Amino acid sequence: MELGLVRQLWQLLEPIHATLYYAPEVFERAAGLGYATEPRWPSYFAWRAAPLGPAGPELVTSTFYSFAPDMVRANVPAAWRVAAPEKVLDARRHGVDQALRAILGDRVDSPDLAEAATIARRLAEAATTAGRPLAAANADLPWPDEPHLVLWHAATVLREHRGDGHVAALLTSGLDPVESLVSFAAVGAAPVAVFASRGWSASAWSAAEERLAERGWLDRDGTATDAGRAGRDEVERLTDELAAGPYRAVGAPAVGRLAQLAMPITMAVVGTGMLPTSSTLGLRRQ
Repeated sequence: MELGLVRQLWQLLEPIHATLYYAPEVFERAAGLGYATEPRWPSYFAWRAAPLGPAGPELVTSTFYSFAPDMVRANVPAAWRVAAPEKVLDARRHGVDQALRAILGDRVDSPDLAEAATIARRLAEAATTAGRPLAAANADLPWPDEPHLVLWHAATVLREHRGDGHVAALLTSGLDPVESLVSFAAVGAAPVAVFASRGWSASAWSAAEERLAERGWLDRDGTATDAGRAGRDEVERLTDELAAGPYRAVGAPAVGRLAQLAMPITMAVVGTGMLPTSSTLGLRRQ
């Protein structure tokens, strides 16, 4: 399995998963539960952490990795005082259902979407979750019946499977949470202001820059050196490699077919304009 195809599928499925964090229908559900929706972080932490149960800040900080601990403590466990995780999970499913129905229209009942959902579920069920807590927590949830929600749930399991592997790649490369952001910003993955959304103080960011400069990854102006760019390339290569298992298990023909089927669905999500133009994942909305 070519790692480029593994990355392509992630790029196609990520916007489908991300409807959870940006669709107005999901924000309405969050507000209905009692979460503040401006900024989006109270509902973000609730939506993403709910599969873990009533997780505390240490667990969420560990699994989310790139968020500043103070930011996590400001949102967790406060999230569970607003609504219990099981209520959050029910609301997120209904919110995503509404959002995807609004985005896709009659396509929710199409044979192509049903086929995409079937292949995506095969991939998600082939994903080994040992050592991958967020993937495992989502994989433990019951599968929905509707194809558009099957596709979304599969995209979510695969997304968190890749994310858990990305954390392993960062740890292998010796990058702590704030260094992981600084080094990614230094190669131009997104503006520094985008990475600042993870809550790190200016002093913590500067200290990470100093450590990476001493390591030879950053110039003094904050841009990546050749060693820094090579280091980040290796992080992304290892992330792709760690994500490749389910794609190899299902096989290139089915993966290629899913890419073909997912493209118009992803373009419909992107076409709403609700997704940010750049993100801490290094994805840019075209």
